[in-house]
Amino acid sequence: MVISKIREKVYEIVRQVPSGYVTTYGAIGKRLNMSPRVVGYALHLNPDDKGTPCHRVVNSIGRIAPTFAFGGFEEQRKRLEKEGIEFKNENHVKILKHLYSF
Repeated sequence: MVISKIREKVYEIVRQVPSGYVTTYGAIGKRLNMSPRVVGYALHLNPDDKGTPCHRVVNSIGRIAPTFAFGGFEEQRKRLEKEGIEFKNENHVKILKHLYSF
């Protein structure tokens, strides 16, 4: 599969996650039959952070990205809090409360 098509499939899934919810790299990877690492790489290359809300993607235990592509983990946390996402500590969301199921 061509890399741009892989990335677009990832972005299409991420656009389905509504405000106030998060999903995981693994959930997206499972849905697209690809590695969560490939999902993370695609999101790091996301050219449109407004149209593709990659800030709504966390790891399997709810940790936000330490190197969030659009301003670091502080920016990702700020965006999630603005949408009503609660955190259990500095860099972990309350994943069971906010997890979006496809």
